[in-house]
Order: sequence, then structure tokens, then C-alpha cells
Amino acid sequence: VCGGAGRAGAVAGGCIPVFPLAGDSCCNPVSMGYIQKLVEKKIPGIYVLSLKIGSNMIQDMENSFFMNVNDQVREVCGQLATDPHLQGGYNAMGFSQGGQFLRAVAQRCPAPPMLNLISIGGQHQGVYGFPRCPGESSHVCDWIRKTLDLGAYSKAVQEHLVQAEYWHDPLKEEDYRKNSIFLADINQERGINETYKKNLMALKKFVMVKFLNDTMVDPPISEWFGFYKSGQAKETIPLQETSLYKEDRLGLQEMDKAGKLVFLGVKGDHLHFSEEWFDSTILPFLQ
Repeated sequence: VCGGAGRAGAVAGGCIPVFPLAGDSCCNPVSMGYIQKLVEKKIPGIYVLSLKIGSNMIQDMENSFFMNVNDQVREVCGQLATDPHLQGGYNAMGFSQGGQFLRAVAQRCPAPPMLNLISIGGQHQGVYGFPRCPGESSHVCDWIRKTLDLGAYSKAVQEHLVQAEYWHDPLKEEDYRKNSIFLADINQERGINETYKKNLMALKKFVMVKFLNDTMVDPPISEWFGFYKSGQAKETIPLQETSLYKEDRLGLQEMDKAGKLVFLGVKGDHLHFSEEWFDSTILPFLQ
């Protein structure tokens, strides 16, 4: 789902893109479709664009598991660039893996400009575990787990399994840096793309929501851009202690010092939050 600001008094010329989580679709009435209607109800006159990858809801759901993330990002960039409502800028909101996917949009596609990025449970340093696969198909989840365990960094898996593209093995950092076709690129693991850095730093606010009782994301601190210490999978460190931050490869240190990074915590498991919390905490960033 992508939602946008468009009414008088909201972000001028803006939109709120919302990118769905794995196993969901743009228009599911009990999830992303519900969020869209909630935003439209609470901010009358707002323009909401629902990002759909594929020609229907089934394809959209399947693509959240099996379509190369780089192709998904290109598709979204095209949708945003051709939407006349968004040309003055937009606010973006991504749920779960949609958080890091929309960050890639911010870094790679500066026109139209993303004004604020809201990542709700996004895994910005990736994941090292898949304890509770989303979606309704248990056999698909079981297959994904086995595939990730056996060969997350093989060329075939990287190109055809979404979750492998943000799989970050702290015990195999060199394999990750060399073979990750998505996350290692947007996190500047193989060199510095100054355009990525410039584009991300253009955000007014980068909001990261972490679920304080998350049992799906491993490690949960990835939702605040932290991760495991390299070489082991027990001790985690916050963003501020990572080399990404210390070397300021993405401009996050400078953004942090400027007050552009917002770290929010909410009690509950992955993507479990109340409408009241959403209204009071998230909606103000969209107005």
C-alpha cells in the first residue's frame, strides 16, 4: 500500500506510499487495505496510492516472496514517477520488508522526492533467521526456511527468493558482502555510492518503528538499523556502534545529529499495534 498526502494543510504535493509485508498484498481488506482506509478516514482528502506489484492481488502476494527486489523497486519507482499527484513530493510508509524496500526507493529514485520515510518493523540490517514465516501457506514457509539454510547466497536463490536478498549472515560476512544482490548494495557494503547517500540524507525524517516483543524478526534490533556483532550471532549492537554509522557510509550519523532519525518502540509482536497508537504516533508524520 502506498498512501499520499494531498489535501490542503498536509504535506504539499505529498503522498504516503505504503509497501506491504511478505505474504500480503496491496489491497487485503484486513491488513494493507485496512491501513489505507484508516489513513483516508483520519486525514480527509489525502491521496493514497496503493502499490501493487503485478496485475492482481494473487500476483502481488506471490511477488512478495519470489520477485527480485531490485525489479520490485524499479517497478515502484516507475509508478511513483508517473503519478501526477506525487510530483511535488510524497511521504512513504512501509511495513516489515516494505520498510527497507522503500528505503531503496529513496536512495535510488529521487524524483519525485520522498519527504519522510516511515519504516514499521523494517529490517534495515537484514535478518538472520526466519522463525515465523508470514502468509498462510506453511509449505511455502518451510521451503523458504530450508532454502535459506542451504544456499541463501547462491546466484539462483538470490535472484528468485525475496527473503534471501536481505539475509545477513554475521558468521559469513564476506559471503554476504560479495553475493547479496540487494541489501549489501543499499547498505554500501561494497563501496560508497555517493548518490545513495545524498538521496537518503535529503529526507526530512527517517522514522523507524521497532516492535519490542518481536518474535518474527531476528534480530529485532535490525528494525532500528542495529545488528549482531560481526562473527557471532548472540550479542547485538545498536546502529551507533556499527561501522556503517561510524564511517557514515549512508549519512545516517549526520542525519542522527541533525535530528532526522526517529527511533520509536511499540509493545507487541511483529506488526501488532493498536489503531490508537497508529493515530497518535504515526499519523502526525503524514500531515
